[in-house]
Order: sequence, then structure tokens, then C-alpha cells
Amino acid sequence: MSFGQGGPFDGPGGSSSSTPDWGALAEESEAQARRKRLLWIGGGALAALAVAGIVTFAVISGGSGSPGGNPTASPTASDQAAAPDAQPSFPDVSVPPPPNPRDYISDPKKDKAPLTPATLFAQKNMVVGAHTYPRTKTATTKDCTAAAQGPLVSSLSHNGCKQLLRATYAKGGVAVTLGVAVFDSPAQAAKVMNENKANLMPLPGGAVPSDFCQGTKCRMATNATGRYAYFTIAGYLNGKDVTAAETKARQIARDGGAYAFSQITQRGKDQAAKAAEQQLKDAQKKAGKS
Repeated sequence: MSFGQGGPFDGPGGSSSSTPDWGALAEESEAQARRKRLLWIGGGALAALAVAGIVTFAVISGGSGSPGGNPTASPTASDQAAAPDAQPSFPDVSVPPPPNPRDYISDPKKDKAPLTPATLFAQKNMVVGAHTYPRTKTATTKDCTAAAQGPLVSSLSHNGCKQLLRATYAKGGVAVTLGVAVFDSPAQAAKVMNENKANLMPLPGGAVPSDFCQGTKCRMATNATGRYAYFTIAGYLNGKDVTAAETKARQIARDGGAYAFSQITQRGKDQAAKAAEQQLKDAQKKAGKS
């Protein structure tokens, strides 16, 4: 038996070749690759759509509770902390206007502070500007006429003088006695001032001799403030007459008048300040109960 050139696989109708069809294989491989690419692209698109849906749902959920409404930002902790708290309320403390010091030296119903030489002439020295004069003697009397002389006696009596306080200051060979008369009203004190009868009795003592301004010419003056009239009598300790040309007695007389005025005025200021302090305490106490 002889074999042909093609080998032992001879079938009916002719011979078959064992060589593969490379062209058909290549087309099949390319078709499979195209199918894989389409599957990958389709899967990526679906994934992208899924992520977009999740983000959209998150945004809508973070907005207002009503569907389709505009999203509203919720307040943060810092926003809540910055919100102003309710302002604390305080009771209304109504304080009356401060008292007028002049009222206290004009009205005996208000002028209740102790009135003695120790309170009216409390300082040991009379200090007026650059001038200082030591105090030598003080006195007071309910009988005003006992501390006056000449026409002043009747003036004090007729106008209802209640008390007359005196103090004497001396320095450098001159001295001055101050007199402060107390009345029930400013009108009475002003009337005594306008009568110009300033014959105050001098008050000797210490370095001031008993005959001070007795039988000699001395400088006298009168004035008034509130319900007080005040007087000065000034002169030389050696009995020398006071003349229009001299200056020492005139200076101590002016200083004495200024000092008497300031002491009376200070009395009014002290009482007014005390009344104002009490008013404030009363207002605070009332506010605390409301």
C-alpha cells in the first residue's frame, strides 16, 4: 500500500490540509476585544450615574425639609454663640437733684447742724489767701445785745437776733473780732445789714488787751448772707487810731469779713452734701425693694 504525498488522512472526494486559518482567528480575536471595550464603557457610565445620584440626594437632604424648597443653611455653633443674649434689666434709681447749699443757711428748718464757736470757727488759724492769723478767743451768747454796742444793740433786738457768735484773731500788732448774728429769715439779716449799724463789741483775750478798740478809732463793717449777718471790728493792739491812709488794720478787716462769709457758706455746703448722700442711700434702698 502506498501513501500519497499528503499523508494518511484521505477522505472521500479528495484530500484535507492541517494548516490553521489565520485570517479567521484574527477576526474572531478582534471581535472579542470590541465586546470587552463596550462592556467596560457601559459599566463606567452606570457607575458615574450612580455617584451623581448619591451626590444629588445628599445636597437635597442637607437643604430644607420640604421637597423642592430652597436649601437653608443650618446655624453653626459659632453662629449660635454670637447671638445676643437678653440684656439684663436694672431697677430705675431716681435720684432727686442735689440740694442747694444756700437753702441750708436760709431756712432754719433745714439749718439743723450744731452751731457753736467750735463748729463755726473750728480752725485755730484764720487763713485767707497768703495771710494767716492765729485765733485768740471765741464766745457765743443768746442775748445778742450783750455782744453789741451803740446803735447795733437796737438793730439786733428789733430784728429778732437769736444768737451772736464771736472770734478774735491777731497778728503783727493788729487784731480783728468777727461777729456772726443768727436770724429766722434772710430778710431780717438783710435789714440789719442795710441799717449799717456795725457796732460790734470787740472780744479781747490772749494777746489782745481788754481795751482793744475801746476809746480809739477802729475799722467796722457789716454784711449778710442767708439768715446770717456778720460784722468785723479791726484796729491796733497799742490803741493807735485807724486812719484812711493805714493798710494793716484795713487788710485784717477785709480778711476777717471774707473768712466769716466762707465759714457760713461752708456750713451750707456741708449740710447739703450730707443731705445728698442720704438721698442717694434712700433711692438705692427703694430700688432694691422694687
